[in-house]
Amino acid sequence: MHSRTLALVFASFAVTACKTHIDSAPPGERAYLLERVDDVAIVQVYADGFERLEPRERALCWHLYQAAVAGRTIYMQQRCAEALDILALGEELLTHSAGIERATLEEVRRYMKLFWVNHSPYNNITARKNLLRCTPSALVDAAERAQHNGAQLPLHIDETPRALVARLAPMLFDPEHKPMVTAKNPVGALDIVQASAATFYGPGVNLRRLEQLSERYELNSNVVLDAQGQLAELPWRAGSPAEGIAPGLYARELEGVIAHLEAALPLATEAMRKALEAQIRFYRTGERADREAYDIAWVADTASPVDTVNSFVEVYVDPRGKKGAWEGIVDYEDPVKATLIKTIADNAQWFEDHMPYAPEFRKPQVRGISARSIDVIVETGDAGPVSAIGINLPNDARVRELHGSKSVSLANIVEASERATPAGARREFCWDDAEAQRAERWQALTSDMLTNMHEVIGHASGRQAQGFAGEPADSIGENYSALEEARADLVALYFMADPKLAELGLLSDPQAAALAAYEHYVRNGGLQQLRRVRHGDQLEEDHMRNRQLVVHWIEAHAPAALERARRDDKTFLRVRDVAAFRAACGELLGLVQRIKSTGDGAAAKELLERHGVKFEAALRDEVVARYERYDVPSYIGYVFPRLEPITDASGRVVDARLGYPASLEAQMLEWSGRLTP
Repeated sequence: MHSRTLALVFASFAVTACKTHIDSAPPGERAYLLERVDDVAIVQVYADGFERLEPRERALCWHLYQAAVAGRTIYMQQRCAEALDILALGEELLTHSAGIERATLEEVRRYMKLFWVNHSPYNNITARKNLLRCTPSALVDAAERAQHNGAQLPLHIDETPRALVARLAPMLFDPEHKPMVTAKNPVGALDIVQASAATFYGPGVNLRRLEQLSERYELNSNVVLDAQGQLAELPWRAGSPAEGIAPGLYARELEGVIAHLEAALPLATEAMRKALEAQIRFYRTGERADREAYDIAWVADTASPVDTVNSFVEVYVDPRGKKGAWEGIVDYEDPVKATLIKTIADNAQWFEDHMPYAPEFRKPQVRGISARSIDVIVETGDAGPVSAIGINLPNDARVRELHGSKSVSLANIVEASERATPAGARREFCWDDAEAQRAERWQALTSDMLTNMHEVIGHASGRQAQGFAGEPADSIGENYSALEEARADLVALYFMADPKLAELGLLSDPQAAALAAYEHYVRNGGLQQLRRVRHGDQLEEDHMRNRQLVVHWIEAHAPAALERARRDDKTFLRVRDVAAFRAACGELLGLVQRIKSTGDGAAAKELLERHGVKFEAALRDEVVARYERYDVPSYIGYVFPRLEPITDASGRVVDARLGYPASLEAQMLEWSGRLTP
């Protein structure tokens, strides 16, 4: 479980003007960095090879693309109760802007770009709230002018634009009002549920009461207090009146998704059709058995050239790690780039047999691992515009053990990320020229290797202790996601230095490559990632916690492997010995696997709190200052290709052509229906 390896490389080159039909440009002349918005780089993704699909497959992509767009507002609502009103207000101002004061309009545009990238006011990496930097009175003036221009503002009955702004003002302007979407270590008397702005739990619901609840719809429901003050589940489902299944939360949005998935059925392969039908059934009923049927059918489809993920998937946003955030992905396989990841998958049993942890925690028979290198056409909801570079699904541990999993490397996201990597910033944190040269020589390849092993081998490895019942996530609780990501990272790091990789033809020199990979990992996990957290002294995001856990544990327990050094008032982390570093990864992996296999929640909490949560604020300040000279953004928001349908005389979609929007703003307004492509 948990399927996401985040793309954490950052753009620093000059902004290039974006043109509507930039797909015609050769790769070397393409615009990748479209613009900068505060600490976010807005980067264009290209889908080369789409034209090589058959017309039927391209038409299938169009319907799946529409399904992905149709559900994206579900995720907005999951992250923030006021999200849809903020979205409508901001977009109506931008599209009815005549006469609005220029400074106010540009500030609304800046804020909305951050909102679009993060699907809410909350930063995807730090979980903290972004604020609007104009005055409430200026926003009132803008709203009144937009209404005069014909804007359809999200007004309640008898509400004026002034009252609308007053209602939304705490979210837009007050840094102390709902400051974090997910607060796993809240300050003060509030627990993790009460302190988080995510909308999975209603007023009056707290962590203590939830611990007594047995949830029928654990992945896909809100938990609220009913009229009698008792906990009740509100499932997320479209409903099926003919079967007496009432609609639930997000029914309107799910009906829109279902309509496009049903339109895709005649164009899908038989295996994909079965998976889509199972997912439609799950969207109607919300039942776990139907979701499992979809997972099983989706895993079984390993040959369809086009694929999609459209469901409630990751649980990172929920402070309890239970509720699935909605996401939509449409992709197609890139066979040229698939050799590396498939070679790893084909040898999954060898890796499992050679894990450095107790034999009773190893799988005697690894089942159903498939791996692909894909190009994404679109990612929405929890999947994008902030994208992963690798995915492993499904998350259900029982389904994975019995039926297997699918791992994918997002090749065109990796490409766009690499185009946004600043060489100068990388050298800033290298101890010497030799380390910098190793990074230049090996980093592109070893990053692919680590991502693929993390997804294909890491997440798919291991089993529960004999006699352990239930899901380890239930026993480990809110620390499970970070622990599982650390486990997958450690598997990849451990095997990075194994001679088996040379035997498989994947690396010519595993020792040299491993040294470069280890150095890159500790630079990022121990130093560079701190620049993304400009306030406080603790990490909230699970991937950041897992990387710091690995680096800090090795630093504390294996001085022969890793040391902290100072030079010219700068801090560096130096990998001293490849063999010692690998051994330390193996030792920590053994500990983490035991915790997961036995469901030892207390040990997980102690391990994460000791090494993964707190950081030195002074070190963070140093890292931020060192980055300032390179003007490096903290993360990337991607702009995806646009699909345009080609229809026959009857209006049926028979093909699709690929194009590119002019900007993030154009894409988002097109998706909202407020701008015609």
